[in-house]
Amino acid sequence: LPKGATIALVGASGAGKSTITDLMAGLYQPTYGSIKVDGCDLSSLNIASWRAPLGGVEPSVLLLNASVQENIFFCREQDSLETVKAAARAAHADQFIENLELGYDTILGDKGFRLSGGQKQRIALARALYGNPDLLILDEATSALDSVSEKLIQQALAEIKKSRTILVVAHRLSTIADADEILVLDDGQILERGTKEELLSQQGKFTHLWGLQS
Repeated sequence: LPKGATIALVGASGAGKSTITDLMAGLYQPTYGSIKVDGCDLSSLNIASWRAPLGGVEPSVLLLNASVQENIFFCREQDSLETVKAAARAAHADQFIENLELGYDTILGDKGFRLSGGQKQRIALARALYGNPDLLILDEATSALDSVSEKLIQQALAEIKKSRTILVVAHRLSTIADADEILVLDDGQILERGTKEELLSQQGKFTHLWGLQS
């Protein structure tokens, strides 16, 4: 996973995509083999130090019955409101937040029931970006969104990728068409790897998946 690159993992459910992201985050240890960071085995590193520069977005968003800004800096040290707003702008969430009755002080309610699915995902992306992560892990971050919300998040990611290393897990192949490299997984194995154009030219598993979705 080269620094500054966007790498995508695709494949059927159960292929091992989310398992890879969980292993990278150090949520559990591999039963064999190793995860290496700059040549060092992840198991030998301080796991808290490794996780500090990581940011992540998952399909199901955990939102608290708290204000917008508290949900954005959740689990991290509170900084200025301007830092919160900068993260929201990067996630294309600032406009709808400003339109809420109390802006960044608006209480979102239990599980964020006052927000749409797309708005919740943009809050989650703002939360991930608030810590200024070096590595951003996106696990099906746009899978349940309507096309307008997906477009906004894709715009945000296109701007973010200029200064971040990104690992994307995706079922919707259109969302990872611009990735620097796509890994096609099946039953825990990498079957194919390359750019979208390279994979389509191989007429293999990726071409089959692309044809089904297009």
